[in-house]
Amino acid sequence: MLGWIGFQSNGDTVRPFVQRMGGLSLLMTLSLLAACGPEPETAEPPPRIVRTVTVEAREAGDVVTLTGHIEAEDEAATAFRVGGRMVERLVNVGDRVTAGQVLARLDAQNAQNNLRSAEAGLNAASALLTQTQNAFERQRHLLDRGFTTRANFDVAQQAYLSSQSQVDDAKARLKIARDNLDYTELHADAEGVVTARGAEPGEVVQAGQMIVRIARENGRDAVFDVPAQVLRIAPSDPVITVALSDSPNVTAEGRVREVAPQADPVTRTFAVKVGLSQPPEAFRLGATVVGTMRLDAGAAIEVPASALTEFNSQPAVWVVDPATSTVSLRNIEVRRFNPSSVAVATGLEEGEIVVTAGVQVLHPGMKVRLGGAPS
Repeated sequence: MLGWIGFQSNGDTVRPFVQRMGGLSLLMTLSLLAACGPEPETAEPPPRIVRTVTVEAREAGDVVTLTGHIEAEDEAATAFRVGGRMVERLVNVGDRVTAGQVLARLDAQNAQNNLRSAEAGLNAASALLTQTQNAFERQRHLLDRGFTTRANFDVAQQAYLSSQSQVDDAKARLKIARDNLDYTELHADAEGVVTARGAEPGEVVQAGQMIVRIARENGRDAVFDVPAQVLRIAPSDPVITVALSDSPNVTAEGRVREVAPQADPVTRTFAVKVGLSQPPEAFRLGATVVGTMRLDAGAAIEVPASALTEFNSQPAVWVVDPATSTVSLRNIEVRRFNPSSVAVATGLEEGEIVVTAGVQVLHPGMKVRLGGAPS
């Protein structure tokens, strides 16, 4: 090593101070040797605590909720089969009726007159039949003995057959007259509740005009106005859960019984009738109900939306290896996404552990410690 040599004066004595420079050089050399030595070992960082969830297949599918109302499964408009002036209506809206009960009556005077006329016509036809039958029998006996001509026998036979036809016609007219008299009374054909009225006493009504509408007691329907897009993605035979809007704990289940073939011109929705199985008594006609239907029903894997990240420009999640407590990225295929959860089509299996919080600070192979998340 080259150094610089100086002189130091002390009175009349001059001596070099090489010794001082030698000491400094030794200190510098020791410092360099210390710097070139091995570095001290650094402590390994502690595992990062992450939130996780254990993957399991659950009932998946979006839930569609619609509001509707209760109707009778079978509602019939009762009407007279003949026209006339209605003189009496014995029921009103809300009344409960039984099978065979009289609902209304028409003025029966004309029907009674027609019945009497038909009875008289039958009596006259029967008398003529007796007369022609006796004449025919006499002509037949005379013809057998040769005391009459064949022409007279044929005339008697024709008269007898004609009178027989007149009797048959008179009997049919009498039957029609009796039926028309019966038709002046309107009877309920089944048990039910009156939901509407169409005519008042004193009005002249036509045959077939609705007098009262009866909701029969043989079933209940929940009716909903369903948008077209829901119909397109709905399962083929879904089970609908129906609950009262003011008492959600009162429920019944049903299946779609009828879908309107044409949309409502105002709302552009389709009326869907859901037949209810064993509806409770609280499901009264007209009650407001809420129907719930699950789309894409079936077992599927769902993870919280916070677990989703990106890897290779595709959706991915961090999966924890329980043997080594390290994480690795894995691409998944998303079936459906909503703000709270992600339905996974492929990429995960039941029992695997997925990180749901802290995914932004992880890197492959990083050690983690589970904590704070339900599995």
